[in-house]
Amino acid sequence: MARTSETKPEKGSKKKNADGTKKPGRLKQIIEVFKYTQEVDRSTLPLMLAALAGSIVVGVLLTLLIFDSPWYGIFMGLAIGVLIAMLILARKAERAAFGRIKGQPGAALAAMQSIRRGWNVDEEPVQIDPRSQKMLFRASGRAGIAVVAEDSSSISMKLLEKERRSIRRVLQHDNVPVHQIVVGDGDGEVPLHKLPTYMQRMKKQLTKDEAAQVTKRLNALRRSLRQSIPKGVDPMRARPNRKAMRGR
Repeated sequence: MARTSETKPEKGSKKKNADGTKKPGRLKQIIEVFKYTQEVDRSTLPLMLAALAGSIVVGVLLTLLIFDSPWYGIFMGLAIGVLIAMLILARKAERAAFGRIKGQPGAALAAMQSIRRGWNVDEEPVQIDPRSQKMLFRASGRAGIAVVAEDSSSISMKLLEKERRSIRRVLQHDNVPVHQIVVGDGDGEVPLHKLPTYMQRMKKQLTKDEAAQVTKRLNALRRSLRQSIPKGVDPMRARPNRKAMRGR
């Protein structure tokens, strides 16, 4: 019987996406992020260059005082400067990405999902108005429960109150703080790009075990959204493209 030859991937071949297109390399991704961020925020390049130059100057001065030679300081300053410049680019790119999805349904959820730890974020809206498609999102952690509305409209405020009552029915008399957060630029509101930091800085008031019990009880509040929305409307398709969060 003739052996069938198996095709093996060539060495050095680039990985491909599910649709067969080649994935861009890491350097190309950084360049694309930089171009997009610079278009949105013109201060990105000057700040990166200032960080690079400042680090080199400080490094040279320090090595001149200690080793009486500038060369070690140049290399040390260059390395530290590149690191600081990349941190500046990352922060600017994140803010630019949030600005791109600002005002879109599901933007608050995308911001909440960027929190790496400390909060358990529900993947779907916990409240939704069928007519206006206003949505609420929820997360639980050691700081308590956070319910996030994407604007301060009267509909969103009613949804916040409705969700607060639902949570209290499940938690009964438990002393668990429920934080109602409104995303926006007005007084008492939290800008979209500051939402992850705002939530991470909340004071921890529960132990890990208490937070885990709260999460289990909140699972009882999960419901099928498709029973409360008009036929043919899928709020989950309103989520922002994740590529937009990377500036692509």
